[in-house]
Amino acid sequence: MSNLSPSNTAATKVCTGIPLPIVKLNRVVLLTGIVTAILAQQPVITTLLFVIILGAVVFGQKGSLIFIIGSRIFAEQNKSAKTEDPKLMRFNNSIAAILLGGAQIAFLLGAELTGWILSAFVATAAAVALGGFCFGCFLFYQFNLQRFKFFGPKQQQ
Repeated sequence: MSNLSPSNTAATKVCTGIPLPIVKLNRVVLLTGIVTAILAQQPVITTLLFVIILGAVVFGQKGSLIFIIGSRIFAEQNKSAKTEDPKLMRFNNSIAAILLGGAQIAFLLGAELTGWILSAFVATAAAVALGGFCFGCFLFYQFNLQRFKFFGPKQQQ
């Protein structure tokens, strides 16, 4: 039997991207966490989310608590699930980390309304993405399009 069978190709594809059940879990965690924080008026919940997302931004899949948990919870689903580019996931998480980091600074400076607004941006983006439109994906596409227009094709290393 050849190593190029469709089942081996699909398994390779799953390993190279982020399975969509994990992407969805990431969005659900952000949305529910931030909504809970707002309703309970507990900025510490957004701090926890910031730390979790920052780990994913800095260390990728290996540093993502959500990826680690999602890999176990959705192990069977992940085998046949469509995947998302890890660069796109890291880009989206970077935006969330910047906004949640800004919220933490606002909370520390006593600007609670600003902190909640920045947090709400993340929750809104997660909710909209769960509904089918990924704003971070749109920004990623625009960023790469403009970079291509300005610098030309990416050089291979």
